[in-house]
Amino acid sequence: QLVESGGGSVQSGGSLTLACEGSEYTFSRYCLGWFRQAPGTERERVADIDRDSRTSYVDSVEGRFTISRVNAKNTVYLQMNSLRPEDTVMYYCAAVICPCCLYSGPRAYNTWGQGTQVTVSS
Repeated sequence: QLVESGGGSVQSGGSLTLACEGSEYTFSRYCLGWFRQAPGTERERVADIDRDSRTSYVDSVEGRFTISRVNAKNTVYLQMNSLRPEDTVMYYCAAVICPCCLYSGPRAYNTWGQGTQVTVSS
């Protein structure tokens, strides 16, 4: 089970940090990802981090967002800086036990959080 937190409303250029806490004691074995989805669209990969803490990002967030994990807290984070109105969507975290999930789409994951809304006003 995954539970996201940290969503909210900010002005353009602002920052938010999303957190996703897992309940599995084997959290360190999981590959983790952040996705986002607007109504009527497909879920889009934002960032992912594998068991060795290697990361990848979609081009639109590269240099603005940072994914990280703290296995001792069973938590993965998404630090979002320089937010833009087009970042306004629902954000989801996801997990899968896999050696590497970098650049993988949503079908690669089998555990999802309930989502947290991010709203960026201009």
